[in-house]
Amino acid sequence: MSDLFSNAGLDQAAPRPLADRMRPQTLSEVVGQDHLVGPDGILTRLIASKSLGSLIFWGPPGTGKTTVARLLAHQTELHFEQISAIFSGVADLKKVFEAARGRRSMGQGTLLFVDEIHRFNRAQLDAFLPVMEDGTITLVGATTENPSFELNAALLSRARVLVFRTLDEDAIGKILVRAEEISEKPLPLDEEARASLVRMADGDGRAALTLAEEVWRSAKPGEVFDAEQLQEIIQRRAPIYDKGQEGHYNLISALHKTIRGSDPDAALYYLARMLDAGEDRLFIARRLVRAAVEDIGMADPQALVIANAAKDAFDFLGTPEGELALAQAAVYLATAPKSNALYTAYKAATRTAKEHGSLMPPKTILNAPTKLMKNIGYGENYRYDHDEPDAFSGQDYWPEKLGEQTFYEPVDRGFEREIRKRLDWWSRLRAERRQK
Repeated sequence: MSDLFSNAGLDQAAPRPLADRMRPQTLSEVVGQDHLVGPDGILTRLIASKSLGSLIFWGPPGTGKTTVARLLAHQTELHFEQISAIFSGVADLKKVFEAARGRRSMGQGTLLFVDEIHRFNRAQLDAFLPVMEDGTITLVGATTENPSFELNAALLSRARVLVFRTLDEDAIGKILVRAEEISEKPLPLDEEARASLVRMADGDGRAALTLAEEVWRSAKPGEVFDAEQLQEIIQRRAPIYDKGQEGHYNLISALHKTIRGSDPDAALYYLARMLDAGEDRLFIARRLVRAAVEDIGMADPQALVIANAAKDAFDFLGTPEGELALAQAAVYLATAPKSNALYTAYKAATRTAKEHGSLMPPKTILNAPTKLMKNIGYGENYRYDHDEPDAFSGQDYWPEKLGEQTFYEPVDRGFEREIRKRLDWWSRLRAERRQK
């Protein structure tokens, strides 16, 4: 079968993706990562010092992690070995390590590149430690997820984390120019369409080249696409957003902070991005409820009602109509007066409760369901507030060993202005009645 293919020349004619054909041959050809591979870049300095060490490459897809790992192996004269954590297990690792030991005994080092290293479990990650420590391998792991969350501390303590940056529009533009040079033909796009394609790449060099290939395949001789035609031909690339990973947490954090910062337009923008990416609507609704109690609280108690109502409305209406309820809640919360006084008070009360243990409340406010309890003072001298002037007794409710505490300090915003007036009034009444 192989002879048939080679005789027909099909082995040489087999198509290679543009991204593969354009893979940089030297570190100087890598774009968008000057802080790593530029003249003063970290990797440039490590290579010059002839002490590479194990590394973790953290960054979005299509930013050059695999390419840089290959080039590092070449420049440091290490054997390049690549595996993927998606398809490899402990048995595969043992084979790789044995082969690396064999090369080491012959004077050849191994750079082991592990793609998607965050997919390995703790036991698999621990398997790397001895071969990293004895120099059998130089590990270069690549991950799109935050290593602090996804990799164990033992491995991180033995490797240096280098951050690959999302490619900016200038870097994507350079990649497209180089693609035109290699392909020996210009992209059939007008200026606006070309700028649109750069934006669609979303900082991913590989995606930019894939989109460029789609444009070349679709164009008839002499045809030049405008931005609207480009959208029709290749649609648009789905946003880079993994609902279970960092993009998910970044955007929900951005939504929460824009609500806290009282910017309804920014809140709508991040909400729209999450909805567009297919985020779980109830996950968003839960965060809106949290923002209502954490950042608005008693400054506008209606905020919690609105947030819960938005969740119920989405449950009732579904997509897409129910999403408008989430948008309404986000704008309401962003424009509501802000106070974290309740949140702060709750944390302070929790801390005090934990520090002081199981202190007995005053016997005055304890029920006395048995004669014995009544005889030892449970409920004695309790004053029923509704029978007191202004429905306020002013009695002491605190454990004797703890004394009175103040946790909740309303701010002078929104409804908490009124709460502050009430608390101040009760404080005066309490002082007056305890003097009697």
